Amino acid sequence: MKRNVLILSFCVFILAAFNSSAQQKINKLDSISPISFLSTTYTGDTTAVPEVLENPLFYNYNFTYKKRLDSIQKQIPLPYNESVQRYIDIYSSRKDMMGKMLGLSEYYFPIFENALKAYDVPMELKFLPIIESSMNSHAISRVGATGLWQFMFSTAKDYGLGMDNFVDERKDPIQASYAAAAYFKDAYKNLGDWLLAIAAYNCGTGNVNRAIAKAHSRDFWAIRPFLPQETRNYVPAFIAAIYVMNCPDKHQIKAQKSLFAIKTDTIQVNRFVSLTELAEALAMEEGDLCTLNPSYKKKIVNGSEDEPKRIIIPKVSLANFAEIYEVLNNHTVETSTRVIMASNDDRRLHKKRKEVSQRSAQVRYHKVGAGQNLIAIANQYNVEVQDLRVWNNLKGSTIVPGQRLIVSQKSGRARETEAKSGEKYISYKAKGKSGSRITDRL
Repeated sequence: MKRNVLILSFCVFILAAFNSSAQQKINKLDSISPISFLSTTYTGDTTAVPEVLENPLFYNYNFTYKKRLDSIQKQIPLPYNESVQRYIDIYSSRKDMMGKMLGLSEYYFPIFENALKAYDVPMELKFLPIIESSMNSHAISRVGATGLWQFMFSTAKDYGLGMDNFVDERKDPIQASYAAAAYFKDAYKNLGDWLLAIAAYNCGTGNVNRAIAKAHSRDFWAIRPFLPQETRNYVPAFIAAIYVMNCPDKHQIKAQKSLFAIKTDTIQVNRFVSLTELAEALAMEEGDLCTLNPSYKKKIVNGSEDEPKRIIIPKVSLANFAEIYEVLNNHTVETSTRVIMASNDDRRLHKKRKEVSQRSAQVRYHKVGAGQNLIAIANQYNVEVQDLRVWNNLKGSTIVPGQRLIVSQKSGRARETEAKSGEKYISYKAKGKSGSRITDRL
């Protein structure tokens, strides 16, 4: 009996040591480099949800954390389990990052709360931009999701966000927050559960409904294994972010002061206004004013009588009022006023179109004429008869007039050489040999 107990204890010790070591490696590899919240050119991938190792044995159950989660739970369930614990460990260890989130929340949370209240959805959703974008308005993911709420182009259009050569409202904290609130309203109506609605925000309601069908359940934790990997981690990370933002003092996390720790005013303009000139009139840094108004691409506010545009500025003193009035009402911005609607910036879609285009460009066809055979056609295009058979899935040499045959499959390198030299080259992939490949790098 004692021997069995000793063996069991030893196994548990080894498992705990392995798990701890693995988690330390994950934390090290997945640490987020500091993001400049004043940058207007940030284009890196903004995925803030790290992957964690799944362990069927939950050996470090913490009743204190569960009690704290229970105490802050409101409309959205905040269960405590191993996955949530792992993300609590990760986010509570990122003291600098979470300190920045606390500082930024003083400015952004009232904006988020107004939008969520307008659509009567839970206030806890205001924490989502922490794991979506680290509350960076200029965040752009590797697939093109943009802004605080990481809207894809098509979804943004569906929810009324404008994108043209002057503005991208996915980066507008106010507009994007109302669009996100509307999305959650619709997702909850469709799915009937807030954790499922949050999962849908990450992977779409279609993926969630398919997972529900496979699991024969509408419980997030039951359908979780059938969801995309990122979504499986998304909900636990969201719960952990709520916990850490509500209990920073328990983990020695202190709020960091941000640029947004100022009082601001909102003005509406119905003409074109230069943010550069306005910043000079306000006696402030141009970059700081652009940070308060992140949706304007050219540092120009394209207001009109039909569509006035919002500008956020610091509280102004009477000493600057005359100069500000002049810029807003009498200055002319030297630029074309033509508005061009933006095209879809989904990088996955662009990559797919590029691949299809390249595949189409690779293939050359020939229509079989009367009296032609494979040998004559092969000689005409300087290829082998065997290649014609392979490319066209021919079992023999019989062809008929009017038949459409593939007669070449050019590589990207051959097309590039052809374009440079003006001469025509044909490159092909022979059966059983390695041929040229087209590489597509974004």
